[in-house]
Amino acid sequence: MAQFELTMPKMGESVAEATIIKWTKNEGDSVKIDETVLEIATDKVDSEIPSPFEGTLVKKLFNENDVVQVGAVIAIISSDANAAVSETPKTTAPAQQTVASDAASTSAPAKATETTANDYASSDKFYSPLVKSIAKEEGISLQELDTIKGTGQDGRVTKADILAYLPNRNKQAASQTPAKSEEKAAAVTAPASKGASLAGVPENTVLVQRPAVSVGAEDEIIEMDRMRKMISDNMVMSKHVSPHVTSFVEADVTNLVQWRDKIKKDFEKREGEKITFTPLFIEAVVKAIKDFPMINVSVDQSGSKIIKRKNINIGMATALPSGNLIVPVIKHADTKNLVGITKDVNGLAARARANKLAPDEIQGGTFTISNVGSFGNVMGTPIILQPQVAILAVGTIKKKPAVIETPQGDVIAIRHFMFLSLSYDHRVVDGSLGGSFLRKVADYLEAWDVSRTS
Repeated sequence: MAQFELTMPKMGESVAEATIIKWTKNEGDSVKIDETVLEIATDKVDSEIPSPFEGTLVKKLFNENDVVQVGAVIAIISSDANAAVSETPKTTAPAQQTVASDAASTSAPAKATETTANDYASSDKFYSPLVKSIAKEEGISLQELDTIKGTGQDGRVTKADILAYLPNRNKQAASQTPAKSEEKAAAVTAPASKGASLAGVPENTVLVQRPAVSVGAEDEIIEMDRMRKMISDNMVMSKHVSPHVTSFVEADVTNLVQWRDKIKKDFEKREGEKITFTPLFIEAVVKAIKDFPMINVSVDQSGSKIIKRKNINIGMATALPSGNLIVPVIKHADTKNLVGITKDVNGLAARARANKLAPDEIQGGTFTISNVGSFGNVMGTPIILQPQVAILAVGTIKKKPAVIETPQGDVIAIRHFMFLSLSYDHRVVDGSLGGSFLRKVADYLEAWDVSRTS
């Protein structure tokens, strides 16, 4: 009887854990290959975890709402439909499958956590292994840990919560005198404790305490949903990591607009896809990245090395029905023609709005585009999606009178204009590189060939 371990898959280069939202299979249920066993959520996307094996779900090692580390065993599936739940795997699986070899490998990872952080095992609250590790390192007792207000799901204390708590705790321990009332309203900063930094944030990054907020009698308090909390944490982290600079250009995209208007019906009839402006923007960005490859880089965690990316993977910020944003990624965009890019854009956007994106479709981006023009905005100053170093915002296209130079002299004509804005990481992208890259994107859009077929 073969028993196989179902593990938490890697959901992205910056994703270390996921929350189990729902088990779709119970212990004793039969499971087919590629059939969904559970649903999970990360700070980037909700996803379904299919089974790579066929058999019976004999053991669930975590409960709903548990936070599980990537790579941890979450369930045991037996190839024998009559397998008992408590049996230990003994047989060897094929090379591409992971097989439980002994009783220790089938026990819940939570038990290992109790061994390393048993001081916190008696709490009625759930704390992730990372939070327990930080608390143990900082000498925080269970009683003190229970007093920390959590911003996670169901009030759970997150890594960001405990890191934000540490500076204020250390300050209070250093001085017993009360702060002046004016100082209480001010933001308090202190260096993060060694070994307890936000993901991707250097250990010496300054953390800022949230200010106190008064609530009026008629004010409405709305709890952030899980994705909004994750977005909030990531945006604050990005501002801590990267010194943001934003450059702007205005582009005359009349040729681009007229070409799309001319070919869009034939394009849809021939390719079975509607062509929006987004694939056209992506094509121009890819060309500009080839001209300025140092835009397509990342800074390593030490902050002292630059990683120059070989692949050009373009993320496109997509609005969800909930109002939140998600960024699916077009992989190897530099190897695709306009038809291929269009099909990828439409497919990813449709799956994003239906909450059907696969984990692989929202990871690996090297540059991101945000279409603020879809909301009627003329320009924006977007926040960089870490660990990238730049993000482009494209504004709405508007008709304007413009002076056009002709062989017969200057004339005034109605043209289509749009603003492009590039936010970039000033640690590695100077104004010369950022401005030149942005100008090159505009040049490609302005020089659009109106005679091209696709």
